[in-house]
Amino acid sequence: MLRRTAKGEYLMSEITLKKERPKHLDLRVIKQPIPAIASILHRVSGAGLFLMLPFLIYLLQLSLESPQSFETFKAVAGHPLAKLVLLGLLWAFLHHFCMGIRILLLDLNMGTDLQPARTSAKAVLAVSLVLTAILGVKLW
Repeated sequence: MLRRTAKGEYLMSEITLKKERPKHLDLRVIKQPIPAIASILHRVSGAGLFLMLPFLIYLLQLSLESPQSFETFKAVAGHPLAKLVLLGLLWAFLHHFCMGIRILLLDLNMGTDLQPARTSAKAVLAVSLVLTAILGVKLW
């Protein structure tokens, strides 16, 4: 019969068993599988899109309000830092979209085995980067 001590140890007769705990949970050290990385990036991209929504609405307002505000929009959107932010948002949207399709397919029990899950995660990462490169070159 096991009894737990105040230190979190388990006593079994005269043998002391220590409860195994992880030594550390440093995410930079732990090697994540590709589907986990794609899933984490899905959450990060969604949060980024949500947090940047006021900036995008502001740009939309500038582009539609008047001819003078459209000139302001062109000046703001033409700045290299703004272009870089918009390129990041483009990647976030494309990754979030592609990963959302992958998650919908997983919900339908398509590609839930280990190898198809890894392949689809790699495909999501590749497709989102390629589409970002193509559209980014066109929009830059």
